Amino acid sequence: MFIAWLMLLFFYIADPLLLLIEYGAFTLLGILGAIFANATGAGGGVVFVPFFNQLNFDSSTTVATSFAIQCCGMTAGAVTWWAFYRKNQIHNPDWREVSRALTLTVPFSIVGIIVAQTVQFSQGGVGEADQLHFAFGIFSILLAFAIFASLPLLNNAQFTQAFSKTDILVLPVVSLFGGVITAYLSIGVGELIAVYLIMRRFNVTFAIAVAVILSAFSVWASIGFHALILNSVYWPVVMFAGAGAIIGGVLAKYVVLYFTAKHLKIFFAGWIFLLGMSALPF
Repeated sequence: MFIAWLMLLFFYIADPLLLLIEYGAFTLLGILGAIFANATGAGGGVVFVPFFNQLNFDSSTTVATSFAIQCCGMTAGAVTWWAFYRKNQIHNPDWREVSRALTLTVPFSIVGIIVAQTVQFSQGGVGEADQLHFAFGIFSILLAFAIFASLPLLNNAQFTQAFSKTDILVLPVVSLFGGVITAYLSIGVGELIAVYLIMRRFNVTFAIAVAVILSAFSVWASIGFHALILNSVYWPVVMFAGAGAIIGGVLAKYVVLYFTAKHLKIFFAGWIFLLGMSALPF
């Protein structure tokens, strides 16, 4: 992949040195965003979207470019987490529901994305997402407080190892709702599913892995609309930030495995809180 990236840079771009000078710094942004995204499952859009807003990208370009970068970073993270599961956790009862978790979430997230993008197509783009962004910010802050409140339970409870009938009903609904949010903000479904699984007392690392893999499927389901129909992806940024995101997506697993389950909950809740605060209009 690195060789292919170099070939693209030096053989298909007129002035690769100028492009490197102007956009090379986005590689660090991609690394940072992907590390947080793949260590929490919340999506890298929370890093990319505010940054692109500061660069005065319009809403369609911001969301589209965020999706394109996440196609690189979340895919790298998903492959890394799946390999970790197959190699280290396949016989761990705390991870027994990985396949079913993805079956219950991925299709419904994609349906939610398609429904939202159908509406966007009729409107000619993403449109004004300020109200939805604000509502999601409030929701994220409330979820963060809920996770902090559940920390004492972690000391006295073993991890849940199997889905209940309620989980089987709730996960598709949450995924559908999360897919709609993701279509507008480039984040949402992974965060919601991770929070739900953590609050249901599933293994925290398991919850993050499921959220990352779900997010990877979701961003790939989203990018075609922005790249082929709206043509709103800013590719020079993607070229460098996407390369950084691949690196960050691989490194994130080691960040997660370094912490204990309790520390992971604190880290995740803190990240969700910052995500929510960044969505508020101040």
